Amino acid sequence: MPSSLLAGFALGFSLILAIGAQNAFVLRQGLRREHVFWICLTCAGSDAALIYAGVLGLGSLSEAVPGFELAMRLAGAGFLVWYGARSLLAARRGGAALKPDAGAAPQALLPVLATVLALTWLNPHVYLDTVVLLGSISAQYPDPMIFGLGAICASFTFFFSLGYGAALLAPVFARPRSWQVLEVVIGLTMWGIAAKLLLM
Repeated sequence: MPSSLLAGFALGFSLILAIGAQNAFVLRQGLRREHVFWICLTCAGSDAALIYAGVLGLGSLSEAVPGFELAMRLAGAGFLVWYGARSLLAARRGGAALKPDAGAAPQALLPVLATVLALTWLNPHVYLDTVVLLGSISAQYPDPMIFGLGAICASFTFFFSLGYGAALLAPVFARPRSWQVLEVVIGLTMWGIAAKLLLM
């Protein structure tokens, strides 16, 4: 059971590390210290719902349809190869840096939550990551619900660390080189997970 929890946590954390509009928004709001708790809770709660949708749906589907697990594993590996390549290309291009709105007026809570919900639920990659990929991999464990719990714990850990730790990261991510290093780490991590899926 602990191995499934740790595996879910590790994969969930590595997937959620990817730089995107949602993470950049959480970072920006964390730097501004505005509605950090509610933003982090909304992101992590959305992830929890999507992760368990994948675990419950794909777990039963993989038992009912022969060959479904293999197909999903190959599709997941292909997606991770593409995801990793995208991160490595972004690192090669460089030029990204976090520039929060200095001196901007405080935003109301509801518009901020509407923005973060749109960034979460209207992003097609979130369904590939949390529903398809995590759901298909969880089916390979004897206790997929524990695997899903590990991924959910990773989501809560990541978003609350990101939101409340943003002030500490401000000097670091003001430099484009920091984004490049993180993109390389993400890209290589995605490729490593893809290799593991293909060799299972």
